[in-house]
Amino acid sequence: MQGGTSGHVSLGFAFLIIGMWHLFNSIKHHSLHPKTFISLPWFPVPRFKYLEPITIILVTSVFIISELFAGGGRPATAPNNLRHLEHSIIAISFSLYAVFAVLFDRIAAPLPAQRVLLHLLQAAAFAQQLLILHLHSTDHAGVEGQYHWLMQIVTLVTLIATISVAGNPASFLSSFVRGFSVIFQGIWLVVMGFMLWTPEWMPEGCFLKAEAVLCHGDRALRRAKALVNLQFGLYLIALTVCAMVFYLVVIKFYPQEKAEYRSLMTKFDDEEEGD
Repeated sequence: MQGGTSGHVSLGFAFLIIGMWHLFNSIKHHSLHPKTFISLPWFPVPRFKYLEPITIILVTSVFIISELFAGGGRPATAPNNLRHLEHSIIAISFSLYAVFAVLFDRIAAPLPAQRVLLHLLQAAAFAQQLLILHLHSTDHAGVEGQYHWLMQIVTLVTLIATISVAGNPASFLSSFVRGFSVIFQGIWLVVMGFMLWTPEWMPEGCFLKAEAVLCHGDRALRRAKALVNLQFGLYLIALTVCAMVFYLVVIKFYPQEKAEYRSLMTKFDDEEEGD
């Protein structure tokens, strides 16, 4: 598996899993406590409370190390290495958020102000991601540029949803959109990883050269971009259907009269009741 493929796919699966965890907990908590619903920056795991932030720290740390050593010993400021530094900055932003998530929970009670700060750290990480995608030193043109441009749209949605959750943590819609868009980010990263670096999957009239997708003429390029747009639309439709079915399944298993969710959220729910 080529470097571009492995990096995008591994990160994509991390986004996918965390997004599904957030979507599941948002639906579950809202189904059990619709009147007192509060969207949290991260959700504790039974018997391993900090699994989510620790997973983020581990994944981003491995990614940063792989990016810093991707240049084969060349200076970090070399033109070919700038993109690796930019990727590392995104990973550092998410890692810092996860570190403070653990610190806030260990050192002080999860007051509303601290919860807002964690949401803002999340938003800062997504803003960093959007900025790097938009101002990448690598000239994302052609087919690759189309994939990255669509990725910017999804990242922007995640950023807006995260800021909205920070301002109104009781909004189930914002929490749902945040989880949904993070899942979509993960799916699109996986798709990019395979479609951009697998010669057998190149659109007709296009080919892979020096880790870049090139096309024979404008007609082939336009056709390739159109196929990317169709892919994006089909994945969006499929994910929307899956998310709606997932919602129906979760509320079926966790109707309002049950109280299992409190075992997971006791600390946070008690804090809300004491406000």
